[in-house]
Amino acid sequence: MPAVTFLPGFQKISVEPGSTILDAAQKAQIHMNVVCGGEGKCGKCIVFVKSGRVDFDRKKFGRLFSPGEIDEGACLACQAVPLDDVQVFVPENSLIQEQKILIDARGIETEFNPAVWKYALELAPPSLEDPSPDLTRLLWGIEKSGGPKENKIYVPLEVIRRIPAVLRESGWKITGTVTLVPGGYRLIDVEKGDTSGNLYGAAVDLGTTTIVVYVRSLIDGKVVGVASNYNKQISCGEDILSRVNYARKGGLSHLQSLAAESINDALTSAANNAGIDLDDIYEVVVAGNTIMTHILMGINPAYMIEEPYVPVVKRYLTSSASRAGIAVKEDAGLFIFPAVSDYIGGDIIADVLASGMTESEEVSLLIDIGTNFEVVLGNSDWLFSCSGAAGPALEGGEVLFGMRANPGAIEEVSLDLETLVPEYRTINQIKPKGICGSGLIDLLAELLRACIIDRTGRINTSISHERVRTGRYYPEFVVAWKHDTGIEKDIVVTENDIKNLIMSKASILAACITLMNQAGIRREDISNIYFSGAFGNYINKENAIIIGLIPEVPPEKIKNIGNGAIEGANIALLNRKKRKVLDEIARTMAYIELNAEPSFMDEYTRSTFLPHTDLAQFPMVEELLESCRIRRD
Repeated sequence: MPAVTFLPGFQKISVEPGSTILDAAQKAQIHMNVVCGGEGKCGKCIVFVKSGRVDFDRKKFGRLFSPGEIDEGACLACQAVPLDDVQVFVPENSLIQEQKILIDARGIETEFNPAVWKYALELAPPSLEDPSPDLTRLLWGIEKSGGPKENKIYVPLEVIRRIPAVLRESGWKITGTVTLVPGGYRLIDVEKGDTSGNLYGAAVDLGTTTIVVYVRSLIDGKVVGVASNYNKQISCGEDILSRVNYARKGGLSHLQSLAAESINDALTSAANNAGIDLDDIYEVVVAGNTIMTHILMGINPAYMIEEPYVPVVKRYLTSSASRAGIAVKEDAGLFIFPAVSDYIGGDIIADVLASGMTESEEVSLLIDIGTNFEVVLGNSDWLFSCSGAAGPALEGGEVLFGMRANPGAIEEVSLDLETLVPEYRTINQIKPKGICGSGLIDLLAELLRACIIDRTGRINTSISHERVRTGRYYPEFVVAWKHDTGIEKDIVVTENDIKNLIMSKASILAACITLMNQAGIRREDISNIYFSGAFGNYINKENAIIIGLIPEVPPEKIKNIGNGAIEGANIALLNRKKRKVLDEIARTMAYIELNAEPSFMDEYTRSTFLPHTDLAQFPMVEELLESCRIRRD
């Protein structure tokens, strides 16, 4: 078997013949930046072969490298197959780096009505006059303290076994913990003394890339700790499809343990920040996409990527957290958000809950954008939803200098319409290394506003300006000169990059219009457009309209709800009544399969223009383009 040695750390790993360098990196738990899922499209997993031979088609992928990089032995880890023992150097930019993770929840007020309670009790010991059993005595004490009736509380055998010793060793001064479960209540813990002040719960956003955790007091609802980190499943594949394929090859158990480990790491950080023990967390509420929650619960997601794309379960799930490997209080409850379909999961249900769109008769549009996108249209009476592939362009993939929201990513861009000189801001205010999604939307809108590109995305090479030039493969616009960057290269956007961006935005706009047509809704009927997630939180609203990412509405109607998944999880943690709402949302929401909807492709084709073929749908943009044309002429 060939062996791959990764430099600079000299980490050596053996792989099966035919495996790629990326396979070796994943096996070695080296987390490489593979935005496109290993298809060789994004060009982000560049490595340099220092010794040994690899099978790699440099002619096919040559456009992704500079001449100097090719001379140094550059190749794509996802496409290069070692033919014998090799040494490869992995540059820093090819690794997944610290990302700008959206952890903010708006803190929407909700009725405080948790599903877990503690009862501090001082019980009378048994006597010949009162020989009531220990368990009966305990349950009566809970009922007299305002808890559920004793005949409504289920007590697991594991708890019963602990009761006699705890009662007597504590001098009959104990604390009982009761949680709401389907069909009744459950006694999950008995402790010595008064521990009623130590009662916490956790809300979890289980994302494909990142994990966000909020730890809150279940006495007053206050946030006591927040933490985030990467989902360690990245080592098994960056995208959903890769994870499912990994599970199909016998890796489900490993994926499940990585999900639990990732949640546990975030929980530990949040608990440490709060100065509490994990043992004081009595409930965990998780919102995540359908495949992520299936994997967390150890349910095989393999058939969800095969026609007719059916999940194993759509209803909400409850279990003990320990059964999923989550290291909180033994017998602590685990609540998993319900789903609608294979791609409309609990994270989107959480978004809807956080937006409040189902509490009003006003029609709202909710959009969550990543490599895949989800769109929900509706109000308190009805909901339509759909999902699709946005492609990796808006996350920095298939864009020559695109990148995730890491330090050094250009996140805001504006152009002086006279001089065509860009002004930009980077994450962490360091020299630019590339452009992330929000920056790409700004740039596309600014290039259109400045008449540097036309509505098809074609660059006007007749413009006499040093920043407008013909590159090795495509016309391009220089955003930042080599001497101003942190990568010693000019950062450019090419005509091919623009084409990929237009195709990505076209998918999203076409999905929005398809749902609107299904519901008989015009853009004038939309009262709110909600953006959820990190991408939507940072984009410029007007620029999103200018390029035709979303239907044109007054900008004041566009609202960012931040991390809707964690917001919704927090609401469900604090208010058990809202969990019934979740099921109602899931039952009410109709799912439109875009691949089976003939009108979608027609709308997609119309949307592959900036902003759309029909400018009557974008009157503000039409006026802007006319003023730009007059100014240039």
